Amino acid sequence: MSYQTAIARMYALGHELAHTPSHKFDLAHMRVLLAALDHPERKFPSVLIAGTNGKGSTASTLASIAWASGIRAGLYTSPHLVRINERIRLQGEEISDHDFAQVHARVEETAERLVSAGELPWHPSFFEMLTAMAFAYFSHQKVELAVLEVGMGGRLDATNVVEPRLSVITDISLDHQKFLGETVREIAGEKAGIIRRGGVVVTLPQQPEANDVIGNTILDLGARGVSAVPYVPPVSPASEPYFVRGAMPVFRYPLLVMGKEILVETPLVGRHQLRNTALAIAAAEELSKQGYQITPESIERGIRKTRWPGRFQVIAAREGAPEYVLDVAHNPAGAWALRAMLSSAYEDRRLVMVFGAMRDKSIAEIAEVLFPLAERVILTPADNPRSAGPQEIRQAAARTFTEMEDAANVPAALVRAKQAAEEIAGKDGVVVVTGSIYIVGEAMQALGARG
Repeated sequence: MSYQTAIARMYALGHELAHTPSHKFDLAHMRVLLAALDHPERKFPSVLIAGTNGKGSTASTLASIAWASGIRAGLYTSPHLVRINERIRLQGEEISDHDFAQVHARVEETAERLVSAGELPWHPSFFEMLTAMAFAYFSHQKVELAVLEVGMGGRLDATNVVEPRLSVITDISLDHQKFLGETVREIAGEKAGIIRRGGVVVTLPQQPEANDVIGNTILDLGARGVSAVPYVPPVSPASEPYFVRGAMPVFRYPLLVMGKEILVETPLVGRHQLRNTALAIAAAEELSKQGYQITPESIERGIRKTRWPGRFQVIAAREGAPEYVLDVAHNPAGAWALRAMLSSAYEDRRLVMVFGAMRDKSIAEIAEVLFPLAERVILTPADNPRSAGPQEIRQAAARTFTEMEDAANVPAALVRAKQAAEEIAGKDGVVVVTGSIYIVGEAMQALGARG
């Protein structure tokens, strides 16, 4: 099977969140598929990371620390920005097209056989297929550790069939209410589903409802909770030295890790990222206690080399083009984090925004947080059937009283945003591209940007 055929068959499955009946979210079916594949998920140790915001940043930082420590590690994340291969990485490199096609052929053949034999009632979903592929690939590559980002929720997520060395829970807020529950307490219950009896869970204090659920789950299961609080640096209104302006903004601060002071220098900027970095450090220290050769020096190197594109990613201004900021702010918590960074880094600059979102998101609340920062907002759909159209966004954002324009697609929106930035601010204009990860991914393609 060719790579192109494998990709076409994957996308033909459709987007499971849009079309999958709720009864399909059942780990029993995932276990049947993995059993037929000779249980690849049991052939490598893993770290499982759940949360609403920050789980991808935490996963990428922890994986980077593992790679810097000489550990042969895999990283599985979702969704992707540009290419599906981004979701499955080994030693920092995306799975090759050849390997993707090979592992897809094996999993697809197995799935079809199970359906034909009546052992599965239907074909696995897009995410179930990709998760099984990642497990099969990591098993074949004999990884020493797999860092796995939960796709959605935790309790019934396809990744939750592993028995992790560590569970990590990042910040929890409202998102995917249709599937996870209408309150933070309900959503936290789904996220806490990754905690194992007698296991280890790394987390940070957060909203009281989430704290209560996570704490009670730890007690009920006899797990050991590890707080990442010691690795969160003090932040105050006077803490701007943490942010270094330039072509590649970073946060830089000293920190005591494993009895030694290191200089944390992370390209994942934003005060919220301090929490995600702290979680990765705490997880790395726990792994060192389990025998992995992780040192303060390798933690320092790994953090510095972390790459997680589309999260306050700055493309410096060049001749004929403004400065661009790309950031995935697909829920209210992400919008507040972006607003804080824009207010800090661009307080004296005039902004034009390109925005698009999926229609199941809290568009009105996101717009009310972000749109007032911009002189003008260009509304655009993503190339995705779940994407809200410009008129839907305009209606949801009516209370912001922000000047808005419509664009047919992301490339057209970028052209108009560039023109608007020049009209409004000349050479000093900044274009902010935000909202759905699909919007940011399409913008990266159009701008020729890389992570």
